[in-house]
Amino acid sequence: MPVRKFRSVAEMPPPTPLPPLDPRNLKLACTLATTAALLRPLRFPPGVYKHRSLAETLRHRRSWGA
Repeated sequence: MPVRKFRSVAEMPPPTPLPPLDPRNLKLACTLATTAALLRPLRFPPGVYKHRSLAETLRHRRSWGA
C-alpha cells in the first residue's frame, strides 16, 4: 500500500460511506467505544452519591483526582 502525504486535513479524501444496516457497522461501533474507553477511562467511580451540601459534594469530587 503506497504512503500518501497531505499538507492539510482538507486535502484528505473523505472516508468511504458504510452501507446502512450492515452487521459490520455494529462491530465497528463496539470497537470504537472500547478504544475510547481505553484511551480515556471514566474519571469518577460509578454509583450514586448523596451529599447534604454543595461544599461536601465539591470536596468529594476533588478526592477523585480529576
